[in-house]
Amino acid sequence: MFALNLNKTTLTSVMSSRRVDRTTDEARLRLAAVDRNDPTLLHEQVAIEIRRAIAEGEARPGQRIPQAKDLAAVLGVNNNTVLRALRVLRDEGMLEVGRGRAIRVAGTPERGAVIEKMKELIDLGRRNGYRRDDLVALLENLPG
Repeated sequence: MFALNLNKTTLTSVMSSRRVDRTTDEARLRLAAVDRNDPTLLHEQVAIEIRRAIAEGEARPGQRIPQAKDLAAVLGVNNNTVLRALRVLRDEGMLEVGRGRAIRVAGTPERGAVIEKMKELIDLGRRNGYRRDDLVALLENLPG
């Protein structure tokens, strides 16, 4: 089910036939349609909208978000575009993609930012000859 609201679409999907407490388990996302004239890649636009929804509290840690096919239909993009955005968000630590079709919010935008910086640090270390365990040892020995 979805309803149009001032250029944003509220999306709630029917996850299964079992009874669910929708106030705690299922997120209601208001998503803006992608802008095909924007130079930002479509999957990044989708990821940006989901990040925004999480940051604004439309989806909290532990809540499920709608399936990729439902997101794709509402946003007017291919299912693979949404799946790519979900992989990006999973890699950032924002989402957990479980067995079947369960997609849950795992973290906050702040956590995602920390994970991104850590990845940058690992890349920098590798370019300068450090192994992952060397970087972990350096981190553990930092004051603070």
